[in-house]
Amino acid sequence: MKMKDLLKGIHYEVIQGTDEINVPNISWDSRSLKPNSLFICVKNKNIDRHDYAHEAINVGATALLIEHKIENIPNSVNVIKVKNTKLAMAIIASRFYDEPSKKLNLIGITGTNGKTTVTFFITKILECIGRKVGIISTIENRIGNTPLITAKLNPTTPDSIELQSSFAEMIENNVTDAVMEVTSIALEQHRTYMCDFDIGIFTNLTQDHLDDHGTMENYKNAKMKLFKMCRFGIINADDPVSQDIIQNSTCEIITYGINTAADFMAKDIKYSQEGVSFTLNFCDNHKKVKLNVPGEFNVYNALSAIASCYFLGFPLHIIIAALTNINGVKGRFEVVPNDNGYLVIVDYAHTPDSLKNILTTFGDVKEQVQSNLIVVFGCGGERDRTKRPIMGEVAGNFADYCVLTCDNPRKEDPIRIIEEIEEGIERTSCPYEKIEDRKVAIHTALKKANPSDVVIIAGKGHENYQILKDKVIHFDDVEVVMEYFSLHSLY
Repeated sequence: MKMKDLLKGIHYEVIQGTDEINVPNISWDSRSLKPNSLFICVKNKNIDRHDYAHEAINVGATALLIEHKIENIPNSVNVIKVKNTKLAMAIIASRFYDEPSKKLNLIGITGTNGKTTVTFFITKILECIGRKVGIISTIENRIGNTPLITAKLNPTTPDSIELQSSFAEMIENNVTDAVMEVTSIALEQHRTYMCDFDIGIFTNLTQDHLDDHGTMENYKNAKMKLFKMCRFGIINADDPVSQDIIQNSTCEIITYGINTAADFMAKDIKYSQEGVSFTLNFCDNHKKVKLNVPGEFNVYNALSAIASCYFLGFPLHIIIAALTNINGVKGRFEVVPNDNGYLVIVDYAHTPDSLKNILTTFGDVKEQVQSNLIVVFGCGGERDRTKRPIMGEVAGNFADYCVLTCDNPRKEDPIRIIEEIEEGIERTSCPYEKIEDRKVAIHTALKKANPSDVVIIAGKGHENYQILKDKVIHFDDVEVVMEYFSLHSLY
């Protein structure tokens, strides 16, 4: 495709060369550049790709898209200037791959917590119905059980080139529906611009990512962008910001909830350690729903999944039957089997609200079986520091014992992170200890547990790595638990 066709509708200036050249490849990463590529110089929080322009030229870039001047560009290289390269990249990527999102049913899920689980629920429902589904999530990008060939470079929502390439790969493989997590950062940075969403889902808004957005208002405004990009918006009516989202959206709105009047409501909810059941009320229809995963938060996740599949055109009874077959998501309330008589849960909970959700799930169960709740968790380094004492206080209010440890400290001092969590737990009467080594911390918590107790290991969930200063090591909470049980089985 010619450069001028990729740039159609974008205000641009030809600084050097021409816009008549053919563009066979596009990239923003000089490390993966192919010969005869357009190199897009995007500016991120920590890296300005303008600084890599000469490296890109050396490995084959014949055209540059820039925001600001770069010195000493060879005359043989075509240079185009735009106001915002991230926004331009999203438009170019969609056109380069022939607008693939228009050829799919595209469902996007945004919110602080629940995105991965809702993505998984919807995917499983659609697959049970017989659809071919592509998934883009924190855990994996795949079609069915096959990972996408397009490299997964970003742990959350892909950049716009990777995203559009993923959609194109799905089209080539006859995918009918694509389900994806949509983060606030992705919306703010235009990664999802030009995506043709059929359905957008809002799960909730609680404190997170203030290191990126600065304020909760900015964080909310970023999330709201999705509901100006879709045909149907599925909104959690119980969340305090739901009315703001509804009032500022440009799509048709469908609501779900437990406590607030909504289109899809859960009533007569019954919780157990094994799962939850409820009556779904929708348009005077009352249908029984059974989930094999526990917790009120999973009732919300199920409601949003049911609503989205219904508005894709599928009957409620088929959706509910499919939902009954779902047994959980890796790293999300994942039960680690053992013969020691206590329940071990690994979960990704890494915000105050998600930690509270998982801890309160066991409130009634604890009283019934007189068990203790033991919690192991830490907080990520170089991320929102204000949530650390809040999470400490949340854990202390609900747990019987806590082990404070490392998460992904990155380049921060792990001891300082733990001490900031400690400020919160000291406001409670919960006993605790501090163990920097996460493996030792997990083993300590498991050793302390007795039959019928519950041990929750929070923060990393599906992750199989730990980021320590300038290195990344293999680390998997589930593997650490299994290792312990292999050495300390009671039977």
